[in-house]
Amino acid sequence: MTNYLTPFKFHNGVELRNRYVMAPMTTYSANPDDTASNEELAYYEERSYGVGAVITACTYVIANGKGFPGQFAGHTDDYMDSLRSVAQAIHKGGAKAILQIYHGGRQSPRELVPNGDVVSASDTIAADGGKARALTVEEIQEIVKAFGETTRRAIEAGYDGVEIHGANTYLLQQFFSGFTNKRTDEYGGTLEKRMRFPLEVVAEVNRVKQQYADDSFIVGYRFSPEEPEEDGITLDDTVQLVDRLAKEPLDYLHISQMDFRSIARRYEGEKENRIKIIKRVIDGRIPLIGVGSIYSKKDALEAMETGAELLALGRELLIEPHWVEKIAAGEEVITEMDMTRENVIPSPLMRMMQSNPGWVPGVK
Repeated sequence: MTNYLTPFKFHNGVELRNRYVMAPMTTYSANPDDTASNEELAYYEERSYGVGAVITACTYVIANGKGFPGQFAGHTDDYMDSLRSVAQAIHKGGAKAILQIYHGGRQSPRELVPNGDVVSASDTIAADGGKARALTVEEIQEIVKAFGETTRRAIEAGYDGVEIHGANTYLLQQFFSGFTNKRTDEYGGTLEKRMRFPLEVVAEVNRVKQQYADDSFIVGYRFSPEEPEEDGITLDDTVQLVDRLAKEPLDYLHISQMDFRSIARRYEGEKENRIKIIKRVIDGRIPLIGVGSIYSKKDALEAMETGAELLALGRELLIEPHWVEKIAAGEEVITEMDMTRENVIPSPLMRMMQSNPGWVPGVK
């Protein structure tokens, strides 16, 4: 545990006070105008005193990319004050503030996007069972620029970095996946062409970073390792994506999975721990954030054995906001939600947890 409680330095020289970060979790708690609410600001501040960095819930980069009700926005300059307030709340506890940026694609609820026009890599089924239409090349390029513009806002709002959300079946993953990408142009077909859109987003975010910030601004990328569908992403596909991303000017990669113990399923190599496989592919070129069901000190010790340089805490920080401080002090931490404790959780998020029993241990 001691090693993960000591400072960690990225290749760009930026230092985190320890190797724990708060994982991005949707809060459903923004104001009706999509600005960050006071409850949300309190939630972030409460969890900013122990971890080295806080990665925010995802913010959408363009109007038709909204994926959740109660999601704070970042797609126009009108939201600068709201974005700044989140960064400031995180900085109060001494953590680095990283804004996660994304587009929901076919997962966007129809009632939340302009004219109900849900889009994706190809004509496909939307989350509501209706149709999502294929983006035109011109629209793809517009979205790439939008990722850059939201990065500029993050820089101007005082964030320490952005995380490009290429995971959890949202738009970037929809382009990479053969399940949702049936295009026959330069953005689909071969694995290399399916990588094109995500890589263009990475390039644009870095271009904007060079224009408006310096090397100390962190740029990360989050990915999901596999999909269950027959023509969906395999771990062999992800290995090629990770190898390509590790060649880009990124500061970290962040795997997205529910349990750090997860074993490879659709992979030609040995069916072993996914994080260990990804670590071998990266081969020291870029830090990796591991995540998934880390609740207790024992879990954290086991997760460290995967070799991930950083560990993200998600649901456990809902249960125990000061997990890192308590671990550092040698105190016991609780690993199931005690609804009688004051955990500074926004009421919409609490209601969502209660409607999904088992997502957070202890919530019935």
